[in-house]
Amino acid sequence: RTNPTVGLLSNGEEEGKGNDLVREANPLMRQQVPGFIGNIEGKEFFGGKMDVAVTDGFTGNVLMKSSEALGKLLFETLKEELMRSTRTKLGALLAKPAFDSVRKLIDPSEVGAAPLLGLDGLVFVGHGRSDAKAMVSAINQARIAIELNLLESLRNAITFTHTKESNS
Repeated sequence: RTNPTVGLLSNGEEEGKGNDLVREANPLMRQQVPGFIGNIEGKEFFGGKMDVAVTDGFTGNVLMKSSEALGKLLFETLKEELMRSTRTKLGALLAKPAFDSVRKLIDPSEVGAAPLLGLDGLVFVGHGRSDAKAMVSAINQARIAIELNLLESLRNAITFTHTKESNS
């Protein structure tokens, strides 16, 4: 996306909500981050309201692990329900390609790792329980970041934004 929207994860949409870090970050982001839409709540995290969510590591980790657990619970519950009768088993068989696509879309091992931004180098953080598939995906993420010259692009974007705002 050319102009991504950026949200700050908080416990409420209002600017005064959140812990000290969130309350301090909000006005700074409002001034310095193009596309900043303000605070977002957990309920908006998956709804497409923003392209990028900013959070501290602890909160982001809790959100990620809770999301993984919820996804697993939903798939297991759906599987149990679909195996209850011949009719639902037939429906499951017909819907299997769709279920496989969704499972692949939300499978953490398909992504492998996420970039840790703010450092002068490329660092990708993977899950502590990553399997071989996740490690391969993480290496591919790093390869793509290198090929796209991610660090230099981020530096240029930050410099451009800072220069543009300094001249305003």
